[in-house]
Amino acid sequence: MADAHPARTPQPDGATGVIVFADGRTIWGRGFGSEGQVVGELCFHTAMTGYQEIMTDPSFARQIIAFTFPHIGNVGANEEDVEAGEAHALGCLVREAVTSPSNFRSQQDFPTWMAATGRIGISGVDTRALTRLVRREGPPTIAIAHNASGHFDLEALQQMAAEWPGLEGMDLAKEVSRDQLEAWSGGKWELGEGYALGDNDMSKPHVVAIDYGAKRNIFRNLVEAGARVTVLPATASFDEVMSHKPDGFFLSNGPGDPAATGEYAVPVIQSMLATKKPLFGICLGHQMLALAVGGKTAKMFQGHRGANHPVKRLSDGQVEITSMNHGFAVERAGLPDNVRETHVSLFDDSNCGIELTDRPAFSVQYHPEASPGPQDSFYLFERFVKQLAKEA
Repeated sequence: MADAHPARTPQPDGATGVIVFADGRTIWGRGFGSEGQVVGELCFHTAMTGYQEIMTDPSFARQIIAFTFPHIGNVGANEEDVEAGEAHALGCLVREAVTSPSNFRSQQDFPTWMAATGRIGISGVDTRALTRLVRREGPPTIAIAHNASGHFDLEALQQMAAEWPGLEGMDLAKEVSRDQLEAWSGGKWELGEGYALGDNDMSKPHVVAIDYGAKRNIFRNLVEAGARVTVLPATASFDEVMSHKPDGFFLSNGPGDPAATGEYAVPVIQSMLATKKPLFGICLGHQMLALAVGGKTAKMFQGHRGANHPVKRLSDGQVEITSMNHGFAVERAGLPDNVRETHVSLFDDSNCGIELTDRPAFSVQYHPEASPGPQDSFYLFERFVKQLAKEA
């Protein structure tokens, strides 16, 4: 019997992948990578490069990425261009079919890498239309499925999408954080050299980093700037943090609702601030710092995800081209008197940075460790490590 659901598009010949919305709308394509089905929040990403780094960014937990750049997968995949030990985005939607890789660094093609990491891809999707949809309606919940035989239970997929609760109220930091201490070693990557090895110099200023879903390149940049780094799980207590005798603290990026993570993270951060040691936060870490000083966060209508976001530095008017990945933001209203806004988005004027006026603590909403072409924001690591050195 033919499907009579009014919102569904009939399945075309050769379709092995499908996107199903909570209201029954369907979009068909060709699946690649892992077979199976998943449900999560749809978002779009505007970067032209770095798809492997994006798929492994823990901040994308429970999300499905529509890449606005049409040619994804054309440089293949390798062991170096990852930000975590596994892929965290649930899947990706792309316009063009993934072709054979053409790059001297490629070790395997992108569909093989996607299958090995258990992630679903669907090509042949009008990603421009999806981007317009997100900008018009906000990020919807979708279920995606890949089946080489082309057989799908659309009713079950629609039910998955309809019943998924959404990211608001979700604490995902615990899910993606490492579960034990790690003495980080290794610096930045260079062509032909790979990642620099750490020197285990115990005389360097020591930062204890809290992993809410950290990207590895953050720690590499801290090392490059001259710090010694110890990484602790998201749930580490203040006593555990202080047992490592830090000269300062770092709060990492991560996924989920900051208010939910803040239930256990904020009291620890408030104790960190009471020491008046330097503190630096990125993305979720930025939101955690704001919550710890009495601010509030809110879900954004469509979020900021891309490698081309202009941010204005208020101290001198300089514009930084930044990489961003967040669906929640710090609300400007209600920040206490000892908090100074330092950066704003030139796309929508949302808050992108704060600093405290009575102690050495600051944070930004974007990713200064990323390299979206320019390296405009690396100075933040140098600033932080200089503050650490004063404590050491």
